[in-house]
Amino acid sequence: MDSINIKKLAEALNLSTSTISRAFRDNSDINAATKALILAKAKELNYQPNHYASNLREQKSKTIAVIVPELANNYFSQAIHGIERVARENGYHILIYVTDDDYQKEVTFIRHLHNGRADGIIMSVSGEANDHNYLNKFGAKRLPLVFFDRIYEDIDTPRVITNDYNSSFLATEHLIEQGCNRIAYLVVNKSLSIGKTRMQGYLDALAKHHVPFDENLIVDCSNSYEENSVIIKEALTKLKPDGVFTSVERLAFATYYACYDLNINIPKDLKVISFSSLEIAPLLNPSLTTITQPATEIGEEAAKLLFTILGDHADKNLSNEVVLTSKMIKRNSTMNG
Repeated sequence: MDSINIKKLAEALNLSTSTISRAFRDNSDINAATKALILAKAKELNYQPNHYASNLREQKSKTIAVIVPELANNYFSQAIHGIERVARENGYHILIYVTDDDYQKEVTFIRHLHNGRADGIIMSVSGEANDHNYLNKFGAKRLPLVFFDRIYEDIDTPRVITNDYNSSFLATEHLIEQGCNRIAYLVVNKSLSIGKTRMQGYLDALAKHHVPFDENLIVDCSNSYEENSVIIKEALTKLKPDGVFTSVERLAFATYYACYDLNINIPKDLKVISFSSLEIAPLLNPSLTTITQPATEIGEEAAKLLFTILGDHADKNLSNEVVLTSKMIKRNSTMNG
């Protein structure tokens, strides 16, 4: 059987192609019975509307791009889930781009997306970002852009973040209350907005409780599991911390592995707390005390901000900031006795 197109479907029903098109776009100005007839005939003839072609005519791709540093982190998978749900409700698809914390990849992706591939971008920025001005170079042609979690403070665009400073302060304070006075802070990139904010919470909690600050206890880690294993083992051996606060989930895993290899007992010898949205955190041995961000909700809020702009209800450069609250869940990795 020949492939069916909109013209043949229109002929079979003795209707115009524009009427067929309106039925598939769910226009309100089409009679419900006519629409039902068209959809039933389309199903019978196995006709699939070419939304991409009609979107091109409307100059809309009906796609939003989501740019994240990694997919292995449960936080990002949950955030993407939230974004996708809102996108689907708005009749949009999502394209996912992973930068691996590589600034050059981020720049390449953003430039590529300005060729009409997407109508808007939701991004958690890369860890190696240097000059963010490339985003301003698009001028008025810049696609609507919403940051979530990791942001560039010098770019005016809507963003969804969590109360990172307060969460870090409470996490550090919790370790101090559990008797720790040599607390290592493990961070992947302390120059990034999120690294700086979380580190400030750590520093201020130490100051409040008169715990001496040792800059060697701020341990700069990497994006490589192999390198982190070496860095963390060296830190645990040389610095001998009694508490570890990790700014990202994968550093908590790396700490657990290092402790296992070095025969360090968690929580007896070392207490560990981490930012993490890991659903199996309670099942780790010992169960991991976490600061859990509302990841799915962050994704949903970021998508809602983007669709507000796409619906022409807001200025795309508006500095609209939504701050959501994380919660600390105390488990065995920070317990005494």
